[in-house]
Amino acid sequence: MSRREEGARRGSLRPGFACYDPRLADPSLSLSGTLSSSAEANPMQAFRQLDFMDLDRELSEEEVMVRDTLRGWVSERFLPLVMDHYEAGTFPTELTPELAELGVFGSNLPEEYGCAGLGNVAYGLICQELERGDSGLRSFVSVQGALVMYPIFTFGSEEQRRRWLPKLASGEAIGCFGLTEPDFGSNPSGMQTSAVRDGSDWIIDGRKMWITNGSIADVAVVWARTAEGIRGFLVEAGSPGFSAPEQKHKWSLRASITSELVLDEVRVPGEALLPETAGLKSALMCLTAARYGIAWGATGAALACFDEALQYSQERVVFDRPLAGFQLPQKKLADMATEITLAQLMSLRLGRLKDRGEATPQMVSMAKRNNVEKALAMTRVCRDMLGANGVSLEYQTGRHLCNLESVYTYEGTHDIHTLALGQALTGHAAFS
Repeated sequence: MSRREEGARRGSLRPGFACYDPRLADPSLSLSGTLSSSAEANPMQAFRQLDFMDLDRELSEEEVMVRDTLRGWVSERFLPLVMDHYEAGTFPTELTPELAELGVFGSNLPEEYGCAGLGNVAYGLICQELERGDSGLRSFVSVQGALVMYPIFTFGSEEQRRRWLPKLASGEAIGCFGLTEPDFGSNPSGMQTSAVRDGSDWIIDGRKMWITNGSIADVAVVWARTAEGIRGFLVEAGSPGFSAPEQKHKWSLRASITSELVLDEVRVPGEALLPETAGLKSALMCLTAARYGIAWGATGAALACFDEALQYSQERVVFDRPLAGFQLPQKKLADMATEITLAQLMSLRLGRLKDRGEATPQMVSMAKRNNVEKALAMTRVCRDMLGANGVSLEYQTGRHLCNLESVYTYEGTHDIHTLALGQALTGHAAFS
């Protein structure tokens, strides 16, 4: 019996989502082959989630189980490793089988393709807990699900779904999403990557930048300009002319693999085309799916930093009293608790609307824009409250701060989401 089957037997509410049990984990997974000392480096106690408005009452039994399962796994399996990986600039790919067995890849897609078939609030809670660990971890999972599995499910043929979705759900295959180019980020309609028909094949030529998972991907969802408009293609690793060199020297998202995709007259068969893609709108639908998870994920990062700063302020003694006993720290904590609660409420409401098919891209833009902006601001306040310790990787806050600088920009910059909301409110587009 696999770990996933055993976990499901002990209490999973869905066959595709397994309950985490630390007794089943491999304790040897780390960069050095033994458990990293960073597991005990931070003197803070176990994570305590802020739930000031008692929002747990609004969650179903299944949603609570999903969140608590991921919370336990992140605390027991990921956090002991992340400091070393962040410092080394690597991602713990050795944890991929465990993530797959938990059922987090494409978790809100149907069970018939090997996925968990969860609702969107449960998926959001997964993103929250993953990003409580690290933005790189949530990016790894959300790219796999929202930017690779979602377009295959939504725009692919049944043959493509049957071939790829079970492999991606099980972690047997890893995917990446190629839209952004060196000169076209916020304006992807100007993309230069092209796909030209050659008999029954397509010849794809171009470059993509800032691609999460690119260097380890088995398949890339690549967007290219064709005579019929922008279309999506499945490009397999190892195709002649295709390469994915890793982008190094980052100070943000260090525990994440970021790559360039180079397509030098790559020939793909006709069946590599995602047949239902029709223009840039198809690619933007994928981004909307990913941005939804980011709205929840950023809140997870904020929760981690708030809890760390709160515990630190209660234990750190200055001028013969705990830091928490002074007015300025109390105001900072009160402000942050309020912003986190508002973000939690927005995410939960958006998730319920999404489950009913009533969420709009503009709603997702508001949630991504607000929650990331507030989370980034909070990490800066928490870093300040930690004093000199705030720049040490033995504490989480500095790492989250650096990561959120990237999250603030990717999947639509803060300013682009501002203009999207402006257009929705006024009816006037400030950009073309």
